[in-house]
Amino acid sequence: MLIVGLTGGMACGKTHVARELQHLGCYILEADEIGHEAMMPGQAAYTAIVGAFGKEILHEDGTINRAALAARVFGKPAELERLNAIVHPAVHEEEKRRVAEIAAKDPHAIIVLVAAILIESGAYKNVDKIIVVTCSREQQIERALHRARHFNASVDEAAIVARLESQMPLEKKKTFADYLIDASGTEAGTLRQTGIVWEDLKRQV
Repeated sequence: MLIVGLTGGMACGKTHVARELQHLGCYILEADEIGHEAMMPGQAAYTAIVGAFGKEILHEDGTINRAALAARVFGKPAELERLNAIVHPAVHEEEKRRVAEIAAKDPHAIIVLVAAILIESGAYKNVDKIIVVTCSREQQIERALHRARHFNASVDEAAIVARLESQMPLEKKKTFADYLIDASGTEAGTLRQTGIVWEDLKRQV
């Protein structure tokens, strides 16, 4: 079994690469998705988050308003650290459970953990290999704007730049990489690079 971390900057193309790796035969675990599940009522992080940030972050149906929660911690390192201290352990435990479940049925599995903050959270220490997906900063902004428009989100360029500024620089993330995939070119080019990485990973299982 091989556990691979997949990360990169905002809107660099992580999801696209993950989808292709899944198509090629990898098992995909989305840290963001697991985190969302952990915040649902009755799940691991829910009560602690509401206790820490108050009922004003809840929707009327009692679920956590993630946009309100994000706004509450954005630009406030102490509050973000407080939230992460609740969510990250819950996510880590669920990831471990899912990895064990996959390993039990497929000892030669290649499991890809997709995590935007793989490096920042320290989760990179728990993987065997790291893939970092990159593109230019201009493309990040353009793609993030396009995605926001697609989902009818009211996000402007200034907000996207502010979010980029709050994240670990892509150049620093690249120093952790065992594999770099440059997604700044054509889709075919990204898929070709992903295929090369897949072939190398297969040799190590």
